[in-house]
Amino acid sequence: MASREEITLYEDEVRSQYGHLEKMTDLVAVWEVALSDGVHKIEFEHGTTSGKRVVYVDGKEEIRKEWMFKLVGKETFTVGAAKTKATINIDAVSGFAYEYTLEINGKSLKKYMENRSKTTNTWVLSLDGVDCRVVLEKDTMDVWCNGKKMETAGEFVEDGTETHFSVGNHDCCIKAVSSGKRREGIIHTLIVDDREIPEVLE
Repeated sequence: MASREEITLYEDEVRSQYGHLEKMTDLVAVWEVALSDGVHKIEFEHGTTSGKRVVYVDGKEEIRKEWMFKLVGKETFTVGAAKTKATINIDAVSGFAYEYTLEINGKSLKKYMENRSKTTNTWVLSLDGVDCRVVLEKDTMDVWCNGKKMETAGEFVEDGTETHFSVGNHDCCIKAVSSGKRREGIIHTLIVDDREIPEVLE
């Protein structure tokens, strides 16, 4: 069985929520992965009698192997606009029980998400009735909004830097200010139309 921490939705819930899964008889694992360009759903079918392996990313089939003599192994593919490397490991636990683990960029999903929370900031807000997910990649200072990399303009200001961009006709700015504490480093704040937006943890 797949480990509890890694599977966010279970088979019956998934089938009732998503019509396209009616045909997925061998669905064994579902993961949700938050990347800069959005939250991606990875679904994995594994036929333990036929050896069939099918990987779906956001409902689109990425890999299909009908007859596999070897029931254990791995499948590697890419996710999202940045083509992030993902690998599903298939391991035998005992008898005919299998464990499915997802790795992103060579790290377990849990480790990847922990590391990601240190290298990115995420904000979720509603603009003109549309939910927006804004992500700052701290290492490159790239800004993403709902899966699109934004055109930005950076400037130095008295207490740090400001990265300006716009969403629709809304002025947005990410302020980077030193916390004054070595452990905390730089504090990033999103301001939209002169209103501070609270950060969310994914």
